[in-house]
Amino acid sequence: MSDQVAPSAVIEGPRRTLITASIMLSSLMQSLDGTIANVALPHIQGSVSATQDQISWVLTSYIIAVAIMTPLSGWLAGKIGRKRVFLFSVAGFTIASMLCGLAQSLSQIVLARLLQGICGAALVPLSQATLLDINPPSRHARAMAVWVMGVTIGPILGPALGGWLTESYNWRWVFYINVPFGVLAFLGVLSSMPENPTHTSRFDFFGFTTLSIAVGSTQLMLDRGQIKDWFTSTEICIEAAVAAIGLYLFIVHMLTGRRQRFVSPALFTDWNFIAGNIFIFATGAALFSSLALQPPLLQSLLNYPVVTAGLVTAPRGIGGLIAILPLGRIGDKIDGRLLIAAGFAITACALWQMTHFDLQMGTSSVVWSGFLQGVGSGMVFAPLSAATFATLRPALRNEGTAIFALMRNLGSSIGISAVETLLTRNTQIMHATLAEHVNQFSTALRTQLTGTAPSGRTLAQLNATVTQQAAMVAYNDDFKLLMVLSIAVIPLVLLLRKARRRPAPAEQVAVE
Repeated sequence: MSDQVAPSAVIEGPRRTLITASIMLSSLMQSLDGTIANVALPHIQGSVSATQDQISWVLTSYIIAVAIMTPLSGWLAGKIGRKRVFLFSVAGFTIASMLCGLAQSLSQIVLARLLQGICGAALVPLSQATLLDINPPSRHARAMAVWVMGVTIGPILGPALGGWLTESYNWRWVFYINVPFGVLAFLGVLSSMPENPTHTSRFDFFGFTTLSIAVGSTQLMLDRGQIKDWFTSTEICIEAAVAAIGLYLFIVHMLTGRRQRFVSPALFTDWNFIAGNIFIFATGAALFSSLALQPPLLQSLLNYPVVTAGLVTAPRGIGGLIAILPLGRIGDKIDGRLLIAAGFAITACALWQMTHFDLQMGTSSVVWSGFLQGVGSGMVFAPLSAATFATLRPALRNEGTAIFALMRNLGSSIGISAVETLLTRNTQIMHATLAEHVNQFSTALRTQLTGTAPSGRTLAQLNATVTQQAAMVAYNDDFKLLMVLSIAVIPLVLLLRKARRRPAPAEQVAVE
């Protein structure tokens, strides 16, 4: 049979295995790059002689490029074909990774990261759409379990792998590591992936522009808000206003436009798709925020080396694998809503353990809480991904997976910005509260200091101790907030409808 197959064609045998391995390798590569560069930033900063504010653009450029280009991936797949988009994306991402490693200045690495984000944005949503297409409905839960492994384990392993590469070699290997995997993924996709039929459609320039402005301004505001003290800054106010205007114009255009729209309104006639996107937004905010909190907690407060911090957080990935692997076999036999609710309950238990973190704790507290959180995350993402697309027409999957990925990214960005802002402000508040009881006029302090007046050096040491304690309390408060949010999200499972088991449609064919 020709490679031109229907969007819902089922592929069997070794070819499906090769397609799955190739697209998951590319998705893992893209999701890994969202966090792998974080631990290398201080080394990059010294290498290119950048300030703290300037070096943040290494991350910001990538995040904004991914956010803007993710919705475009669905339209491109329908216009020129999913396979071509995948091949261009993998090739571009691999070349951009090599350019990042070769960069000799800040401007060069920012431009290379921008290209990396532009090329890599399509990999995660189109890999999800491909897995849904090449598997029959009875295997969708198993397919989504495989997809979730690549998407969620990448950000978890990123800091550990990035720290090891930076310490053992240098920061450039954080990017060079993508090259061999990119070549393998490209060859696998080229030799095995079928091409879905294309369709002629006008490009909705106005819709793309307004959505890009809204998403880009939102991401820029979230990334720079903490640096600029949020809405006390004119820059942040302008970015918020631009984002609101862009979103308003996009929604009005999508609902009232008469010609081809950039995002099809038909997506939002499927209730499970709407509910799934609401859920994944809340899920991104609740689950991914703690990933951003733990590395600075372990490295700054507990003085863990980068590699050690990565090792003690690795059990989170192990827990995710342990939860995901059985779901591939039993996911279709159990109501996905029960699995999602149980996953969030387990996550809440893990976050409750994190609220008891202290400066004298051992590594076991970090290991077991991370393991439990991994189990909870694995139980949430696979059934949620399957439920979201259970009733969506196959022809809408390219656009649907792009919107799904966008909502997950926006939720995690908003959640991370919120917890980091609260961390900074609560640290200041707690420092002021604790300092009221620790000063040079305190009788108890004078007694502990052998009856003598404390020296300036002693007071500086005490201030450092108070700052550490205040930061620890602030971290605990953030974990408590995320615990409450995880519990509050559980009732949202009622928004999801249980998909009725239907026989495979007649147009589905098996491709050997």
